[in-house]
Amino acid sequence: MSPPVGRASSTAEDAVTDLSADVVIGDFTVPFVVSRPYLNFRISGGDYEYKTCLNVIVNGRIVRSETGRGTELLHPASFDLTDWLGKEAQLEIVDEPDGNLRVSDIVLSSTRSVVVPVMPPLYAEALRPQLHFTARQWAMQRLNPVEREEGWLNDLNGLVFYDGEYHLFAQRWNKCWIHAVSNDLVHWTELAPAFFEESLDTGVQSGSCVIDVDNTSGLAEPGAGPAMVAFWSRNDNRSQCVSYSLDRGRTWTHYVGNPIMDLPERDPMVFRDHRRAQWVMVLYGDDRYQLLRSDDLLHWESLDSSISDSFECPDFFELGVAGSDESRWVLVRGDGRYSIGSFDGRTFVEETAQLQVDGGPHFYATQSWAAGPRRVQVAWMRGGRYPNMPFNQQVSIPCDLSLHRTADGLRMYRTPVPELESLARSRHTWPARTLSPADTASIASSGSVRSRTDTGAPWSSPWRIGTAWPLLRITCDVALAPDGELALDICGTRVTVTSGGIAVLDAEQPTITAVRKLDILVDTTSIEVFANDGEASLTACVQPGHYELTLTPSEADCTLGELEVVELASIWV
Repeated sequence: MSPPVGRASSTAEDAVTDLSADVVIGDFTVPFVVSRPYLNFRISGGDYEYKTCLNVIVNGRIVRSETGRGTELLHPASFDLTDWLGKEAQLEIVDEPDGNLRVSDIVLSSTRSVVVPVMPPLYAEALRPQLHFTARQWAMQRLNPVEREEGWLNDLNGLVFYDGEYHLFAQRWNKCWIHAVSNDLVHWTELAPAFFEESLDTGVQSGSCVIDVDNTSGLAEPGAGPAMVAFWSRNDNRSQCVSYSLDRGRTWTHYVGNPIMDLPERDPMVFRDHRRAQWVMVLYGDDRYQLLRSDDLLHWESLDSSISDSFECPDFFELGVAGSDESRWVLVRGDGRYSIGSFDGRTFVEETAQLQVDGGPHFYATQSWAAGPRRVQVAWMRGGRYPNMPFNQQVSIPCDLSLHRTADGLRMYRTPVPELESLARSRHTWPARTLSPADTASIASSGSVRSRTDTGAPWSSPWRIGTAWPLLRITCDVALAPDGELALDICGTRVTVTSGGIAVLDAEQPTITAVRKLDILVDTTSIEVFANDGEASLTACVQPGHYELTLTPSEADCTLGELEVVELASIWV
């Protein structure tokens, strides 16, 4: 069938431009002018974004797209093109994998043919986290996106710092690498996806990214800026591939020689071993990590070395020991467990058992940036729920990592990056006090300080502090008896503190020393709790509740230092 020719028609009630009166099968592109705010049509066929779809293109960019949604019968759909009224556009039908796409009755109209979800302004949706990074939709307009669909986010990939920019890459479930940049680890600008899979269902899974400063790969032209080189695995879990960018990550090319290796592993993590002037790769497979080396990033040889009892998405880096000139190597597995040891360029020798610094129920697939002496970690907050939202899943708050000597040996701490201070909106403080588990009275919900009924006597509990803002940072020193417990109910979520650890939802994380300091970050649909300057942490997705903070001790009195509640601004503003 030849491409349809646009022709105008009208009724007494509404002016309509008819772009297609017949069922359209196969690929075609036709120009038109957006003379009405809505494009109405009927569609059926495969549900592959950008592969079996109807697209509207303006200035070379797909601004609206709809798939056949996996249905055999034509169903009505509608695009809102209000933002492009009067613009020249193209109508494109794509049926790349022969997905049996059918489109009919394509008309421009001043009214919608169907009721579609009303999308709030981007990043202002009711359940959108305002402190944590989430993905956006670009051309699709659907609620509750799932794996592979625009708005979905999972494993972190290839975090790299270059020329003052932090690059965050993440999976859209092996369809593409989501890409965002930041100058401060706080405010993010999401760019169009870095690159998609080479062809339908070949996959572009998790991996890593490096800056080839010395052009060891030869991918950059002489005199040009260094290549940003990304490593990833296809869906067959054996084809190891490369994509690269020569313009600071703005455009990407799949390496013509892909795959660079045929090895039954996945999740390649690559870093520069400066001491030995080599590139090192850590690959996951068969419950172990395999180590390889390269001089040019494109040709690899085995180091005949592996690390057993390992699990997905490796992260491997050197980290200084606080208060000394020493350093150690840290290996972090996909489930967040880490071990500390030494690395001689070939073999990693573990000095500790596998440890857990964050015991939260939604802490997974961590990766980290190397930025000078800093090592900054983020995680996929796997398993959060965001009903009827145009996004799905979020990324944890960036945390600085450090190694400390403790009574239990070397341990890794994680603390929220200091750049978060830039979000401070207003501060509220209350002086130190001792709370009693007695329940005979309550402190006024206004949060004002109430006089003691008995001079020197502990304050009765619960202590209720009314708040009117969903984005909070709560800090205080705390002292608990060995059998004491403090419950903090924050916006509908309970944080439980004992002398030996912290708990959120059904997850617990012990501390090495008695809990003495709390730092809690509260977002629209998440909470992160840090104890003792990063000695332990919990990362959790939650559902929003009432804006109130209540502190309730049990079993014994609890002494609190100065309590500070800071209202935070959105990262999207």
